[in-house]
Amino acid sequence: MTSDRVQAPDALLERVAAAAPRRAATVIAVSAGGATTTFCQGFTDRSRREPVTDQTRFELGSVTKTFTALLFADMVARGTVSADEPLSARVPRWALPRGPAGADITLEQLATHTSGLPRLPPGLLRTAVPSWTTNPYRGYPPGRLLESLARTRVDRAPGIRVRYSNFGVGLLGHLLAEQGGTEYGALLNDRVLGPLGMLDTTADPGEPQATGHWHGRPRPPFVIPGLPGAGVLRSSARDLLHYLHALISPPDHTGPQAPLRTALREVALPRPRAQGGPALALAWSRHELPGGQVVLSHSGATRGFSTFIGFSQDPAVAVVALANVMPNLRLRYINAANELLWTLVRRPSG
Repeated sequence: MTSDRVQAPDALLERVAAAAPRRAATVIAVSAGGATTTFCQGFTDRSRREPVTDQTRFELGSVTKTFTALLFADMVARGTVSADEPLSARVPRWALPRGPAGADITLEQLATHTSGLPRLPPGLLRTAVPSWTTNPYRGYPPGRLLESLARTRVDRAPGIRVRYSNFGVGLLGHLLAEQGGTEYGALLNDRVLGPLGMLDTTADPGEPQATGHWHGRPRPPFVIPGLPGAGVLRSSARDLLHYLHALISPPDHTGPQAPLRTALREVALPRPRAQGGPALALAWSRHELPGGQVVLSHSGATRGFSTFIGFSQDPAVAVVALANVMPNLRLRYINAANELLWTLVRRPSG
């Protein structure tokens, strides 16, 4: 896709920025009709010395899950894991969830939130209380993951119901890193971020980024040591738009990177429909509009950031919206970004 960056405010993008919590710094980037428009407002912190740009890093929160899904699809394409292999093939017997269905959960069900695992690992809330307003996941280490899994009971057969689970996708990231023989961030960089040229995207909380805020107070960088695949990444609007372009039109990778091209196509494909639920993709929310257009999106939040990304392959539309303030209860900023995506997808071409 050809795109020309236009650093000029646009009425539609300004409307999304206006929906952000008060005093938020926002970066909104849109690609549609072969052109890119970027709107930047505010500063990296309250000192007001450094304006945000499309290269400023923001914490992604749960948008990280889409990268974990892409890493999973890449490893399936390489043949190093199988989509339908059960947990019983990956974790010790003592760590399998209790109940008749726990051992049968597949890796793909972890990626589609149909595993039946709860939203959070058992035991995490107890460790989260001391840092609830700053870093609630800080006190939950990787070594607790299998212990939490063993304490979980799964009564319903997996694949029946959509149940959003940080635990499930975090577990998937852990198992993929274990298979790769390295840490999650290093494996993701080797298999996905490096090949896609995403230089601004990192799992390292120590690298420069905007300062997040909650209720007007600055927050420390978000850390999630036990569940990195569920929310560890930070990135820029520039990188995320590049990511969405790759999902819209996968690059012509060959040789060692050929599996990534396959994976970029695979993550957007619908999976079997869960009972009473929408068609699913790998980690992405997937919606078919009345005109037949399909949009995929994901939002994210940490204690100091709000994030939305979404795209359509036909027509080719991509939307990125980042803010350095935690979402309010009504999710006005994220909902406005989603509305922008749907508006651009439904807009007549030409």
